[in-house]
Amino acid sequence: MASAFAPGNISCVFKIIPHTDPARMHSLGMGFTVKDGVKVTVSLADSTIVLFNGQEINFPTVQAVINQLNPNSDSGIRVDITTSLPLGCGFGLSGAASLASAYAINSLFELDITNQELAMITHIAEVENRTGLGDVCSQFHGGCLVKLKEGAPLVADKLPISDQPIYYKYFGPIHTSEVLRNPEQTVRINNAADTALATLKQLTNTKTDSELFTSCFAVSKQFSVDSGLLSDERVIHTIKQIEKSGGVASMIMLGNGVFSTKAFEGATETQLSHKPARLI
Repeated sequence: MASAFAPGNISCVFKIIPHTDPARMHSLGMGFTVKDGVKVTVSLADSTIVLFNGQEINFPTVQAVINQLNPNSDSGIRVDITTSLPLGCGFGLSGAASLASAYAINSLFELDITNQELAMITHIAEVENRTGLGDVCSQFHGGCLVKLKEGAPLVADKLPISDQPIYYKYFGPIHTSEVLRNPEQTVRINNAADTALATLKQLTNTKTDSELFTSCFAVSKQFSVDSGLLSDERVIHTIKQIEKSGGVASMIMLGNGVFSTKAFEGATETQLSHKPARLI
């Protein structure tokens, strides 16, 4: 038996970088990891089974990692995934569950694969299953990150933003695969992301640490509008209410949810955390 943890990730801005090679397809953008995440425990079993909070689940990205790493195809692996975060609502749980599974399987079978190699295996599984493009990079590093280098899925720069409370509320899922398959939506997202990334580059050179995170929220909010992703009336109303009370807020990418640095009605508290995925 072996266990690992991977943090949830909130994406604030993302640009889709397409490529025929899944190892080179990824996203640019900005986001941060939180203290809440996914714990995965793996053990030997007669046949492979994946459980999500105790319920059997079809989890293609996790299964792809199992298929890649299981040294004995005749034996099964039991994968127990537990989390307090909602699936499909923009917390990168597909990446987190798959990366933690990779770390735990590597430990269980003493495969001696580096964490970076495991992260790339997981990233490829995400791309091939259309469940994410940039979460694994963030979860591999931990912290508040900006990604500006094309063709390098695991390269990111850490922003000097300290651990601090984050408040969120989710209303329902957005299916990443549907967004990635929509060419018109992709064009609009990438055009909005180009503007946002240019602004982020300027901010990191001119803003003080205390101003930077607040400014990043504003960039994220504008990106959600310009990209056309901010369309759920509940999300729009909640952001407006937070802003009226003097807070800053934006839409979780990709999910019909809101995150803010200020507590608001119905919100759950978590915390920005710099701790990356790891064995436990």
